Amino acid sequence: MSNAPVYNIDPAAFAADPYPDLARMRAEAPIAYVPQLGATLFTRRDTIHAQEKRIDVFSSHQPGGLMTMLMDENMMRKDGTPHQIERKALFPALSPRTVKAHWKPVFEDAAREILAGLGPRGACDFVTDYAMPVSARALIAITGLAEMTPAEMDGASQAMIDGCANYAGVPEIEARCHAATALIDAHIDRMLDRPPPHSALDVQLQAGLPMNSIRANIKLVISGGQNEPRDAIGGTAWAVMTHPDQRAAIERGDHGWTDAFSEYVRWISPIGMSPRRIARRDEVDGVTLDPEDRAFLMFSSAGRDEAYFDRPEEFDITRDTQHAIPFGAGPHFCAGAAASRCLITEVALPLAFEQLPNLRLTGPVPFTGWAFRGPTAMPVAWDS
Repeated sequence: MSNAPVYNIDPAAFAADPYPDLARMRAEAPIAYVPQLGATLFTRRDTIHAQEKRIDVFSSHQPGGLMTMLMDENMMRKDGTPHQIERKALFPALSPRTVKAHWKPVFEDAAREILAGLGPRGACDFVTDYAMPVSARALIAITGLAEMTPAEMDGASQAMIDGCANYAGVPEIEARCHAATALIDAHIDRMLDRPPPHSALDVQLQAGLPMNSIRANIKLVISGGQNEPRDAIGGTAWAVMTHPDQRAAIERGDHGWTDAFSEYVRWISPIGMSPRRIARRDEVDGVTLDPEDRAFLMFSSAGRDEAYFDRPEEFDITRDTQHAIPFGAGPHFCAGAAASRCLITEVALPLAFEQLPNLRLTGPVPFTGWAFRGPTAMPVAWDS
């Protein structure tokens, strides 16, 4: 066990809003052992940026980790050559070229269809009625699981990310995760003899990856590829609607949706952390880490590091966000980043604000989560 200073949290309060605790850790104990999570948390941007690349110490290979136990060993839980082989096999489905040429028109068709159905209603829950199905329709296409419904995709993703953050070992959460992975396996089986072109299923089959790796990697794509864009679409829309001066700047063309998205994921990172297993004894900034220690690299905290960001608790689309690392910074940098950025900044957000005139909030918008964070409801209305 590391000899890092001990920092205690209230798990419920941390899930409701982790940022006050993270700010205190950055100031008082930037590498801290949190007994309620059974992990040593790294909270400063430079330390995270440097240590994430040291895979000989901060290993993604976690045979006993929650993700491996619940979803089997995917490429995110491998290092070095094994990781690169599987990442290379998946790349043709997620490359910027494939996203632009093949997936963007699919994203646009789905978004326009959903908005056409919403338009006459004049009001909806922006998360459940728009951000969720837009993200799910995109992910159904990218994975190749063409017979999944948006509700199944969203439910399976949520069950898996809940399972991967279930450090308290709640049996009901684990059971829902197992049910979700079984559902995904059933949908993979249905599409094995007719994988849609360019999909994650198609390119991995063509690369000859073993079936257990294909299944695990598709579950990985779903576990991060649904909640992150869903939460970022909803969260960025909320941030813009609650900052009318910045909304006006976007509408004038002074700033774009990429600026809004980049600032939002710095401010409230949909993926708040990445776990690592300490592979060998090491020392970082005076803290000794022992083999098999669990370390959490807190990307959400890096985005609010006062060393890089003035007034980090404020949302400001004019800010330079280049030092934020919401998608990671090392060899495990999010493989789906190009698809996510395209869906959110080029399709989902601009179309929603264009097709739903005078889009506005009509009630409170609660947020939850620390490992994964996003709005759970967002009542909105528009001029129909």
